[in-house]
Amino acid sequence: MKPDFSKSPDQLIPAIVQDAKTHKVLMLGYMNEAAFEATQKTQKVTFYSRSKQRLWTKGEESGHFLNVSSLHLDCDQDSVLIYAHPEGPTCHLGTDTCWGEQNTNDLSFLSALEAIIAERKASDAPNSYVASLFEKGINKIAQKVGEEAVEVVIEAKDANDDLFLSESADLLFHYLILLQAKGFQMNDVIEVLKKRQK
Repeated sequence: MKPDFSKSPDQLIPAIVQDAKTHKVLMLGYMNEAAFEATQKTQKVTFYSRSKQRLWTKGEESGHFLNVSSLHLDCDQDSVLIYAHPEGPTCHLGTDTCWGEQNTNDLSFLSALEAIIAERKASDAPNSYVASLFEKGINKIAQKVGEEAVEVVIEAKDANDDLFLSESADLLFHYLILLQAKGFQMNDVIEVLKKRQK
């Protein structure tokens, strides 16, 4: 992976930093070749500071580092997208992002969970609960979804919120398994909901 720094008169390319989990855009900075190489080597996002005229590792003073998850060049090789895990707020003003947004999007966790389910489905690990469900087939998976749905209904009628949320999590987990058993993912369901919204 080698960006083309020659396209810019100042030998700098834009570097967009996005949270690897929430996919929120955290900040924009600029990199020269040395900053890009330092980022790859240290796995901490390093920019070229135009105001300080030197390399600048995000968090070098605050301790709020951006730990690299992955680097991606655009189609023209003249900008870089960085997926990172932030340690604390990204902006020097103390906000999660440089646009003042909160860095939350817990729904992206579902995508990560779907990936784990797919991984377990493909494995033949004898101690994997998910793999054992897939091995038992669609009828068993559908039965588990039905059982969990009934438990959610029962807990909804009681006053114990912790139990209700726990059973809701069990239902959603088994529903994600059922979707994959049928060859679908949550995005397929979301697309149906979007069409209904029109």
